[in-house]
Amino acid sequence: MRSSSPPASSAASDPLARLAARVSRCRACPRLVAHRERVARERVARFRDWTYWGRPVPGFGDPAARLLVVGLAPAAHGGNRTGRIFTGDESGNWLYRALHAAGFANQPTSVARDDGLRLTDVYVTAAARCAPPGNRPTPTELARCRPFLGRELDLLAGLAVVVVLGKVAHDAFLAALVARGARVPSPRPRFAHAAEHRLPNGLLLLCSYHPSQQNTFTGRLTREMLDGVFRRAATELKSRDTRSSERILHRT
Repeated sequence: MRSSSPPASSAASDPLARLAARVSRCRACPRLVAHRERVARERVARFRDWTYWGRPVPGFGDPAARLLVVGLAPAAHGGNRTGRIFTGDESGNWLYRALHAAGFANQPTSVARDDGLRLTDVYVTAAARCAPPGNRPTPTELARCRPFLGRELDLLAGLAVVVVLGKVAHDAFLAALVARGARVPSPRPRFAHAAEHRLPNGLLLLCSYHPSQQNTFTGRLTREMLDGVFRRAATELKSRDTRSSERILHRT
């Protein structure tokens, strides 16, 4: 039987691992708990031999990441099955292929927690950590999840670029900044595909449509459009590397 159970955690010494453990134990939203656990029990025919994760799904990636990717929520038979964000569904196929093309991932596929995927300089997370009915978390459920995103922002101290996948992720990220006391422009930055916003704290916010089947099957989001967002993220990070090197050379 395929299992999505995680390996032994180093939570005792790793703040992000401790946070992941907290996330995976959360039962704050009764509607989401009931849905994710029902899906895990009933499963679907094509994944009948899997033991579903059936819990909230933590973020995943490089603890030293300078790029943060914020999505909407785990898919019922994707992250809710595998236990890793954007893993095991078509949205994940699009995302990790784009990250691989931009040099942030060692492989273009993500099918299971033990598939060998490694991320470099990027951390992937979501506005909501449980698979919601109809892929629609309520405002109250998003607010209950917000402290997890805020804590990730605290722990990922080297962030320089944030890519938000969809308006829900865009709004959730800005709300998490405000909750941490960060200054956000007024009026707030607007969401649009390929929009860029330089925030007062120095972060570059890049917007993309979410790689959901609703967007990719209809052509609203193409592979080139998604690749372009992550090429822009990579270019920004390289530019910051160059400026940093120039400052060091100038001081010496």
